[in-house]
Amino acid sequence: MTASPDELVVITPEFKADSPNRYARLRALGPVHRARLSSGLEGWLVVSHEHARLALTHPDLRKDPTPAREALARANFTANQPGVGIGGQMLEADPPEHTRLRRLVAGAFSPRRTQQLGPRIQQIADGLIDAILPLGETDLVETFTAPLPVAVISELLGVPEAQRADFRSWTTDALSAPSARQRAASRDLNGMLAALIAGKRRAPQDDLLSALVAVRDEDDGRLAKTELVGTAVLLVIAGHETTVNLLGNSLYALFDAPGQLATLRADPSLIGEAVEEFLRFDSSVELTTPRFAAADLDLGGQRIGKGDIVVVALPSASHDLPLPDGSPDDVLDVTRTGVRHLAFGHGIHHCLGAPLARLEANIALGTLLRRLPGLRPSGPLAEIPWTPGGMMRGPLTLPVRFDTP
Repeated sequence: MTASPDELVVITPEFKADSPNRYARLRALGPVHRARLSSGLEGWLVVSHEHARLALTHPDLRKDPTPAREALARANFTANQPGVGIGGQMLEADPPEHTRLRRLVAGAFSPRRTQQLGPRIQQIADGLIDAILPLGETDLVETFTAPLPVAVISELLGVPEAQRADFRSWTTDALSAPSARQRAASRDLNGMLAALIAGKRRAPQDDLLSALVAVRDEDDGRLAKTELVGTAVLLVIAGHETTVNLLGNSLYALFDAPGQLATLRADPSLIGEAVEEFLRFDSSVELTTPRFAAADLDLGGQRIGKGDIVVVALPSASHDLPLPDGSPDDVLDVTRTGVRHLAFGHGIHHCLGAPLARLEANIALGTLLRRLPGLRPSGPLAEIPWTPGGMMRGPLTLPVRFDTP
């Protein structure tokens, strides 16, 4: 753990497992710190709310990696490249490309269209519960919190069920620290989606991928081939990996505060506001994708040089916001209202799928509490492993017990 604002923060698996406490100590030392990320990249880590919002909208902190090309090459960092990573899409683009790409997808994630997915999400959730209810115990990550978002985003995109089995491992590995496994997963995911898109071009259906193919083919090439595949990769990853961990983090927080679990079980009407509290308390996206300094700038008392890499710790920024009731930020309260957070980012890259994530979390948590009476962890919470690297935060397993009918 860093002892002064000038020491290098190293994001290790141990750091990530204890990240809420580590970020609290960093905030006490200063808003911006030198850091070595689990990707191997060295840059700047922003931990305060004020400077997170500034970094997320600063005109000289861009997604164009050109100023940092040499540093990326030394670290063998390919995660932001089209075809071998998650590049070629709006999250890794600056305006005007970002504006164009986001506009093409935005309609599919409007609040109105998202709400129309509610009955189907409920049907999927109930089907998963039907399968585990007689067992009395299960790993919720394996049997519920992972397969639910995978099924939802797959149906939205039009991915055949037979091709969904590898999504979870591919996306998890693609977001992990750079390695041969990470690069292979990224290539496999890109390749599978490119083949699926080719099939949609031959035989379009009523799904989002077919609609995006039509945009490319019928609208004067506004969506290039690499952008089409990159957008599909983003939708697969962001459309389920974030929700898997949102659900896992929410359940872990409830198991760690059984009184809050009892409160939510007794009054399910609290779930909507409770989801905002979960997003504040332990959000699933721990670190943003890198931004690159296009010019020298000052941030939080630190001199950021041209070409330097900057990432924002979103959960830390959320915990740097005063709570409406003035209570400590490390206390979970599912009855709290008016919660603010940066779990979905800020500025032009604010998460497009936020309405869908909220809807899935509301339905999933409500279904679990209603249909699995006596839901409780089956072992010590301290033994649950956490995502060891990359930008996500979440439990890798959630072994539980519950009462059977």
